[in-house]
Amino acid sequence: MNHQYGRTLQDTVTTLAPADVLAEAKRFFASRPGIYNAFPDKEGPTFVSMRGQGGEEVIVGVIADPRGTRVTGSSYLFDAQVARFLGTLPPAPEAAPSGELPVTADPVSSEAAPPGGASVAAPAAPATAAAARVGGSPA
Repeated sequence: MNHQYGRTLQDTVTTLAPADVLAEAKRFFASRPGIYNAFPDKEGPTFVSMRGQGGEEVIVGVIADPRGTRVTGSSYLFDAQVARFLGTLPPAPEAAPSGELPVTADPVSSEAAPPGGASVAAPAAPATAAAARVGGSPA
């Protein structure tokens, strides 16, 4: 199982306009220290592709959302920096049916959502030898 897969695509919804999000992404990644900075490679009205250390690619895409702007970030090695960037964006208010409070915790793990509303899949816990045994019987 590829544990990195769940961390390579992250997203959030922000109140910023799409063009402002892309400008912030370029500023944020250009100002990262040393090996974690990245600079624009290709761009369009809905995305910016940046290259960093060793040719590592960071992509930030935007699309209109009823609550604001949906921002998606993807990178293989810069996943922590993508999460930090998404956390700097002002979050959009949670959409909830009238009379209900917005959900801010993961109902499966009961952990609070990350700041900025970014969704990040947690890596799976490593399997132990006891959990791997069929029926849990001693070896």
